[in-house]
Amino acid sequence: KDVQKEREPHAYLSEEEVKEKIQSYNSSVTDKLKMTLNANGIYTGFIKVQMELCRPITVQSSQSQGRCAHSNNETAFHLPDSCVNTLHISSTNTVREVIEALLKKFFVVDNPAKFALYKRCHKEDQVYMCKLSDRERPLYLRLVAGPRTEMLSFVLREHETGEVMWEAFSIPELQNFLRILDKEENEQLQILKKRYAAYRDKLEEALGGVWKPG
Repeated sequence: KDVQKEREPHAYLSEEEVKEKIQSYNSSVTDKLKMTLNANGIYTGFIKVQMELCRPITVQSSQSQGRCAHSNNETAFHLPDSCVNTLHISSTNTVREVIEALLKKFFVVDNPAKFALYKRCHKEDQVYMCKLSDRERPLYLRLVAGPRTEMLSFVLREHETGEVMWEAFSIPELQNFLRILDKEENEQLQILKKRYAAYRDKLEEALGGVWKPG
């Protein structure tokens, strides 16, 4: 269930509360990805972000892998939904900075404005997806929720269709997307042709058996 632009009041923690939260967080961590509180009150830690991208991303060709379409020194390809990236960030990093860091880590040259960061959480046996605003701080959300990803996890997606900033796409990017779509359409067409050819063979075989003289 998607809950767009959910508004939650931020009960910001005092320095003592942050210290207590971090101690509790670190005592519950099972993957060694602990948080560290610095003397200036800023804390650092790790978040995991699942990449759920429907459209191809554009990267430098030397870094690309898998099914792709080339254009000069850039390549457009599909990123698997199972791809999860771990980022080391601070409590001052905003959602927009996290998105930019993710794209930089994957050598993605697409405009960051095409993407949005969501939080996925469980409430009353239901799963909710909420798009985070650019000013929110993911590490704060991670600290408050605790280390369990089933309680809170982060997902990178494209903006919904009605929100896509098409002017952010370059002509080569759009051309690469069309090439990939053409290739996928042709692959699906060949699969359908083979399937119906097999059906036709079976029907002809059955008809031959029915009309064969006794």
